[in-house]
Amino acid sequence: MPEIPNELILKGTTTVGVTCKDGVILASDTRVTMGFFVAHHKGKKIEKIDDHLAMTISGVVADAQRAVEILRVNAQLYRLNTARPMPVSSAARLISNLLFSSRYVPLVAQVLIGGLDDNGPHVFSIDPLGSITEEKCVATGSGSPIAYGVLEDKYKQDAAIKETLPIVVRAVDSAMKRDAASGDSFDVSVIDKKGYRELNEKEKRNVMAGS
Repeated sequence: MPEIPNELILKGTTTVGVTCKDGVILASDTRVTMGFFVAHHKGKKIEKIDDHLAMTISGVVADAQRAVEILRVNAQLYRLNTARPMPVSSAARLISNLLFSSRYVPLVAQVLIGGLDDNGPHVFSIDPLGSITEEKCVATGSGSPIAYGVLEDKYKQDAAIKETLPIVVRAVDSAMKRDAASGDSFDVSVIDKKGYRELNEKEKRNVMAGS
């Protein structure tokens, strides 16, 4: 099995996923880098898969986008065939199998899959070779060590989304300040019983002010 150098996985990006008692929060910075070159200031790293399901991406953009499209199509087919949304664990297993089956010519992408289903809120972390773990609080990318410094100190599993949002934003903001490959701005998405939504600029400013 080929080895993937750490620098290919940890070359840029900060993404965060946490579960709350009433849903899931996903957050990321927006800087896209090519080595030491900033290729884009407003890259989208949180992708809506379905009303109850979303995915963060880091790594090689093309590889990650392929995984997003495969999951999005399969989630829609699952809903059409069964008349119910795809369980979050099934979505994570599908991407895990995709990455594992490509291990000899790896898709260099580390993803977080988060969502809310009949069994409650879930966040799964999947590495480029398909290893999968369910987490309550997780960060990926080159800024993750800095983000973890905030999350490990402040995050509480039984807190509500409203209480946890400032902590997640502070974690991403801290990574953006200290990691050169993360920066410019950040995106935050929430999945609760009302479905998926992205915070607008005013909401992000208000959360930032309270963090």
